Amino acid sequence: MADASQEERAKEGTLQTLKSLGENPLPATILATLITAQSLRPFRALPMLFPPVLLLSSYLNVGGFKADSAGITAAWSGIYFLLAARRKAGGIRQRFGTRGIVRGATLGMCVFNVGTGAVAYTMAKRRQGGEKRAT
Repeated sequence: MADASQEERAKEGTLQTLKSLGENPLPATILATLITAQSLRPFRALPMLFPPVLLLSSYLNVGGFKADSAGITAAWSGIYFLLAARRKAGGIRQRFGTRGIVRGATLGMCVFNVGTGAVAYTMAKRRQGGEKRAT
């Protein structure tokens, strides 16, 4: 029988790993790249609204606003997932072609960003009273 403290440490380790993944600027940049690859040719205006916001989120993350960036990334990834999931995937040839694989990777990255960003945002420690952030 496993010790209760070991189980708690394992759970805390998993949450800490998810939090550190949510605070990483790379997943938002990868998602912006995948969205651009899908929507640039042929150009579709609505999906192309998402990459600038995701790149801004990465910029904020590098600037030190890790929790806020995780929240922005999670929210906008979830909105894009809802938008992209409504589209028809097409037949079997379209699902396993290059566009289908990129679409699947994009939706998978959206789910990943929503999960890790939500954990990072909810576990973030907020400063009280106007303390300045370390640069």
